[in-house]
Amino acid sequence: MDALKLLALDEEDLGVVSAHVQDAVFKVAGISYDARRGQLFLVINRFVWENADGKRRSFERRRAVLSFKRVVAVRSLGFDRGNAEAVLDLLALRFSIKGEGPEGSIELVLAGEAAIVLDVECIEVQLADTGGAWETAFRPRHPEGA
Repeated sequence: MDALKLLALDEEDLGVVSAHVQDAVFKVAGISYDARRGQLFLVINRFVWENADGKRRSFERRRAVLSFKRVVAVRSLGFDRGNAEAVLDLLALRFSIKGEGPEGSIELVLAGEAAIVLDVECIEVQLADTGGAWETAFRPRHPEGA
């Protein structure tokens, strides 16, 4: 498979990126925020949903970087930012517009009722595989109706 590279500049694009990062896992140590440049980066291990057709016995995860630009503030809820080894499970990305936009908030919805909320000037999100693919026998599962 070729390395995935996506750019989101609106809510529809963000939905596509969100689908590709669903069930990505990352350590707190993999979160990097540069307030001066207004950028937040996550080093993630994403589940390769685009190859998970149900006909395979094994699946794949890939190392990737998820970057957010034009970030003016970051808040986290439901996890200890001081525990660098804590592993977080990313479920979805959601955008809430502020006023008439384009500014708003991007919520990184995490398992266990945790979240990272980014106040942004506008949507500018990039997802890029950086290599490091490996096989996994486990496909993420979600409760019915969740």
